[in-house]
Amino acid sequence: MLDFKVIATSTQTRARAGIIKTARGHIPTPVFMPVGTAGTVKAVTPDELKACGASIILGNTYHLYLRPGREVIRLFSGLHRFMNWDGPILTDSGGFQIFSLAKISKITENGFDFQSHIDGSRHLITPEDAISIQTDLGADIIMCLDECIPYPADAGTAEKALELTTRWARRCKTAWEETGRNGNALFGIVQGGMYPDLRRRSAEALMEIDFSGYAVGGLSVGEPKDLMMTTADTTLPLLPPGKPRYVMGVGTPADLVELVGMGADMFDCVMPTRNARNGQLFTSFGAVNISNARFRHDAGPLDPSCGCTTCARFSRAYLHHLYRCRELLSYRLNTIHNLYYYLHLMEEMRAAVRGDRFQQFRAAFYEKLDPDAVPGTNID
Repeated sequence: MLDFKVIATSTQTRARAGIIKTARGHIPTPVFMPVGTAGTVKAVTPDELKACGASIILGNTYHLYLRPGREVIRLFSGLHRFMNWDGPILTDSGGFQIFSLAKISKITENGFDFQSHIDGSRHLITPEDAISIQTDLGADIIMCLDECIPYPADAGTAEKALELTTRWARRCKTAWEETGRNGNALFGIVQGGMYPDLRRRSAEALMEIDFSGYAVGGLSVGEPKDLMMTTADTTLPLLPPGKPRYVMGVGTPADLVELVGMGADMFDCVMPTRNARNGQLFTSFGAVNISNARFRHDAGPLDPSCGCTTCARFSRAYLHHLYRCRELLSYRLNTIHNLYYYLHLMEEMRAAVRGDRFQQFRAAFYEKLDPDAVPGTNID
């Protein structure tokens, strides 16, 4: 099961620091969860994840359901043993991936009827199936099945999706209770598009059902950044203060700083790992593209203030060389750095909240951002 306690709050913002207790370990919040799409956080081992500071990771139900399949995961009594990760795991319901990846999908009252993007096979996932699959995965935190809508969507479309999501949430809660809860926690997902009144309706309906935590879904689906932030800012205060608040699928380092200030506790995003493989590296002075020619003769570390093994042992020139040659080591070293940066950023924010200096931390974060002023040492 799950126990959540707020241990510090900011007097300047809505930021808060807390602890989520699970059977597999404690999770300090606010927390960033690296995304393990197919039973792995791409390019790194579980030991490297821990060395970067990860306390919980995310698994994708849609991908793991299709490949390797739940029958394989059952052989290992769950995803933890299968991938050799002994910490907490959160799994999503699969709804967003069906929305974004399936070749053909049809939403009915019963659930998602879709065609696999891998082999074209047809599948049906109901709310009950979503709970059953995530139970087979052995996740510590599982999510209700929800309908995610694209942006823009009119109010009628958003309201219809909200109502279906609420009905599915009730079915998920019933299925979860009927399985004996299996030692995991179930989160509801707030929908409602970009409409504040619908967001309120969704939050109130989910709180009436009563979940272990609440997620803000349907963000970062194509809307302008200011609208995304406004929607999060109006939604987060609607959620109960004694439960974890999870903003799904977001975002940049600046997004995380702003959302923590609004009172969010949990985040996930593919950005640190995906961008690492594309050569974009996050630093204390901003994001840099390591393929840029200016790094060819640069003997300095990527980020002199970073404590990751990549920055401690390798130069920008070497990282530039590896990436331009498309060496596999490039993806590994870049990913280790980006994950460390994200996880250390969360650690810094937790410390700032505990010291009641979050606003000062936020100001300093932005003051340092200048990717054109990269400190370093040239050797040409």
